[in-house]
Amino acid sequence: MLEGKALVKETDMSPKMQIHAMAAASHALDLYDVSDCISVAAHIKKEFDSVYGNGWQCVVGSNFGCYFTHSSGTFIYFALETLNFLIFKGTSS
Repeated sequence: MLEGKALVKETDMSPKMQIHAMAAASHALDLYDVSDCISVAAHIKKEFDSVYGNGWQCVVGSNFGCYFTHSSGTFIYFALETLNFLIFKGTSS
């Protein structure tokens, strides 16, 4: 597990949810190869959907851009090892 080694770049999540996000990322990296970003992202998304309800999105990689709208209190962007993690819950129209 790699908690404490993540660097949070931006967030509006509660501290408890931030810890959960970083722990889920660390656990996913224990289960999957660091090059398998899709499996890592899917693992984190499914974890957040099961705990906090459906509608979560997760992007994992070393180089990506994005533009999105999220529900307040559900966004985190952090780095862990060589990867960046973007987790958020979309807004309903």
